[in-house]
Amino acid sequence: MSVLHFAEDECLEVMRAGGKGASLARMASLGLPVPPGFVVPADALAAALGDRAQQLASLSADDAERAQRIVHATEIGPELREEVTAAYRELGDDAPVAVRSSACAEDSQEASFAGQQETYLDVRGAEEVIERIGHCWGSFFSERALFYRAQKGSLDDLGMAVVVQRMVSADVAGVLFTVDPVRRRKDRMVVEAVFGLGEACVSGQVTPDNYVLARDGALKRRRLSVQPLVIESAPEGGTVERELDPAEGGAATLEEDQLRELARLGEDLQGRLGGPQDIEWAIEGGELYVLQARPVTA
Repeated sequence: MSVLHFAEDECLEVMRAGGKGASLARMASLGLPVPPGFVVPADALAAALGDRAQQLASLSADDAERAQRIVHATEIGPELREEVTAAYRELGDDAPVAVRSSACAEDSQEASFAGQQETYLDVRGAEEVIERIGHCWGSFFSERALFYRAQKGSLDDLGMAVVVQRMVSADVAGVLFTVDPVRRRKDRMVVEAVFGLGEACVSGQVTPDNYVLARDGALKRRRLSVQPLVIESAPEGGTVERELDPAEGGAATLEEDQLRELARLGEDLQGRLGGPQDIEWAIEGGELYVLQARPVTA
């Protein structure tokens, strides 16, 4: 039941660390700029549920409300609480972290499962981290997640790990596709970027800037959007929205040297991971970090 640190070999196993956790551990092992963290392994959910695990495995996509009640009534045991608290303190006293769901079927070649479970940003304090782990477990049984899993034929799957990772309070964040996912051009990369945390783009609140790059990072085309708001880390924890005036929101999110750095990262990751990648990234204080990488899927 031990939590898994990114540097541990077991954290490379998808069936233990989930798709996201295993991907982060692999990138960290390759020396890529991954913020430090640990994983609550997938079997922890079934262990916490005990006899109730069988009830969840037999539910249909229409039973989300009942499933949520079962999971929300489940307590994280004292041994796991102790391990999570100790691992969290290794990241720093009251360090801000992201608590991220990591399903075992996630980020595969067949389906990304992107956005089906929850992520909680700028979580502070061991007690809140533990609470958010429970919320991530619950999100695995939301109506949306159950419907998606039903389409993929995996309703009986209880493989749900949770990643706890040092928070990157991004100045700019976004996604990088190492091929053009729309035009299917392998000689192009596509970058989408927003000011602040990438949640503004993921949630659809902001239309990101769009950059098309040659494989050497040369800018081929850019389409800038006026960003009406930015999502940032709040001083007391959690996130906050801040309005931008048209001049600030309409500025370019990335300079050409940053685009070239992203292209180098994308080329490196695609080569190491063996295929086109959909990469979540963030820049904080001039430093580029990789937050996630998954195969590009249809």
